[in-house]
Amino acid sequence: MRQIWISRAGAPEVLELREAPDPEPGPGEVRVRVAASGINFADLTARMGIYPDMPPIPCVVGYEVSGVVDGRGEGVDDLEDGAKVVALTRFGGYSDVVCIPRAQVVRIPEGISMSAAAAVPVNYLTAWLMLVELGNVRADHTVLVHAAAGGVGQAALQICKWRGATVIGTASAGKHERLREVGIDHCIDYRTQDFEPEVMRITDKLGVDIVLDAVGGESYAKSYRCLRHCGRLFMFGASSFAPSEKRRLLPILKGLMKTPKFKPFELLDLNRGVHGVNLGHLWHEIDRLEVLFEAVMAKIGDQTLVPVIDREFGFDEAAAAHAYIQGRNNFGKVLLVA
Repeated sequence: MRQIWISRAGAPEVLELREAPDPEPGPGEVRVRVAASGINFADLTARMGIYPDMPPIPCVVGYEVSGVVDGRGEGVDDLEDGAKVVALTRFGGYSDVVCIPRAQVVRIPEGISMSAAAAVPVNYLTAWLMLVELGNVRADHTVLVHAAAGGVGQAALQICKWRGATVIGTASAGKHERLREVGIDHCIDYRTQDFEPEVMRITDKLGVDIVLDAVGGESYAKSYRCLRHCGRLFMFGASSFAPSEKRRLLPILKGLMKTPKFKPFELLDLNRGVHGVNLGHLWHEIDRLEVLFEAVMAKIGDQTLVPVIDREFGFDEAAAAHAYIQGRNNFGKVLLVA
């Protein structure tokens, strides 16, 4: 099999393509011949050496794959060889053959491509967890989605539109036209506009019901101030800590210094909620993830939710794929294809 290794912490060029023997599935595992692997911002920060959950370098990262079953371990009787599946991998997904516990594998619905399926697990499960499971988003809600053109942003927009909510999105100006085409209600250029006063202007000073924020640092504080009574802030990343391709200490320290401390009695008085969301920390509750995964894939299957693929890169182009995402170029999901 082929794997993409992080050989050392650094810029995209530290990614190395290596060969290894095909793995054998253990008890309760499924072996998948991979067609496509999803790339997520966590992979970029792992490459930079600043992702706290990553395995020790050198390592193979990657959270999601789609492909075809070509081997099963003892106890797996409900998936046949040749079945088309999508799976959560929790590292090791940058491989063209993977062995995965059965509970993390879901059949791909009829008519859904391998690429579309690989774009689902991390982005749509994260958005679903925030908006549906915890946020109960509905038609009378207004939702602020940071990085609306990204993978989670596009998943969130589709979920909000399905539920009838109004969406305000932040993105660079060059992406606004396309965002409007796919249904966003209001766009804010985060490079030239301060989103906090813009949100209050758009909402006639009422604020929003839900904010999805993966920017971190000062953005958390401003997003919190954008909430109306009974509003909820969901924090699920800190992209501002990694503004360049290599690890830099100063942005991390600045981000940490500007990260707000939320006061319990203020939350009580304002009827606000603050949630942290980290999909990778739900692996000890795989039964819960399995239920959410099946629910998401059902909506993918009936095309209520339609993954947006920006670009596909070959396994030998992994460095270019990382650079492309880090340059904030993508609109939707970026994939590695075997």
